[in-house]
Amino acid sequence: MKKLIIPAILLCFLFSCSTTENSSLGNMLAVMQVDEPIPGVCDNSNVIAILPFPGNGQIKAKAPLTDEEITQKLNTEVEYLKDKTNYDDKGMVSLIVNCKGEMVKCSMSNKTKSPELDQQIVDVFSIMVNWKAGTVNGRSVDTSVLYSFEIKNGVISL
Repeated sequence: MKKLIIPAILLCFLFSCSTTENSSLGNMLAVMQVDEPIPGVCDNSNVIAILPFPGNGQIKAKAPLTDEEITQKLNTEVEYLKDKTNYDDKGMVSLIVNCKGEMVKCSMSNKTKSPELDQQIVDVFSIMVNWKAGTVNGRSVDTSVLYSFEIKNGVISL
């Protein structure tokens, strides 16, 4: 009997996740849990992590610089790596862009091995204050934006 229960549960789960053109996957909205108010957001209870599924009506916030320009700026302005040609690491920067297109929070989500390096990376991202706001079904919303980066031989790449 127990052997039949698990496959039955899996089968039900698969059918509940099956998709059509107007599926629940296409309409899924990931809302970030905000434990403390974030100054500057339009709605603290509705900060969205945009899901990049085709046709779901969600568009990520657009940075004022391209990824290539951000990478160039990081490699030019982060002094910590200038004399560390053998340094390897990785990390992630977390940004909150409000419904008006203003970056209102910038922090390290996954830190590197160096607090000094983390601060210099955050400083570079922090100057990008004016964004194009993310949208859900054409309506501007507060969004979470993540940038993963890797450092190989002292060079940062997004």
